[in-house]
Amino acid sequence: MVAPPVAPPDLATKLATLAGVADPKVIRLALEAQQCAAAHGDAPMARRLAVIDYSRPSTEQRLWVFDLAQERLLYSEFVAHGRNTGDNLARRFSNVEGSLQSSIGLFRTAETYDGENGYSLRMDGLEPGVNDLARQRAIVMHGAWYVDPLKALAQGRLGRSLGCPALRPQVAREVIDSLKQGQMLFAYYPDERWLTGSRYLGCRQDERITAGGGALHAAAR
Repeated sequence: MVAPPVAPPDLATKLATLAGVADPKVIRLALEAQQCAAAHGDAPMARRLAVIDYSRPSTEQRLWVFDLAQERLLYSEFVAHGRNTGDNLARRFSNVEGSLQSSIGLFRTAETYDGENGYSLRMDGLEPGVNDLARQRAIVMHGAWYVDPLKALAQGRLGRSLGCPALRPQVAREVIDSLKQGQMLFAYYPDERWLTGSRYLGCRQDERITAGGGALHAAAR
């Protein structure tokens, strides 16, 4: 008896498998958000996508950078959240300047610069009321001494930023260079209001996000 052909895994499942501990549902939402942004004309399809899962504790890797065209995992990293977002677990998010909280949602990356925190990456939030004040708030990706996994094990959490997704200094420059100038970053947290109200979630398109070709791959090349 000939066994039936096995369907290839969809792209979200494949990327989550490459990332090891990533939740395929979160990766799927990130891919959907990027497709929706392109469908709305808000941002062109990017080759690279960073996903932060703020539902995971800061003591675990929760940032992944993917090359979508090649279906590869580039980085799996620790990332800090804002001082007023929570301790080890993130709880609160904001779009308000001075809140010292992280923001969720879909971002498009922009230019790099050298500032108080060294080499840094500006990001523009694409979701009104959720993260669209990111540039005004100086929510940027940068390296920080307090993103130290060994110290986190001793103190029960990573150090916290002023709202920025801060990285280990040892990898910050190369991660930033992989994401600069028009790539996408999706920051997830199971916030029901955002999940049900986001312009970029629930945007069901005829062409699904699957491995092996399609609009996503063609646009990303």
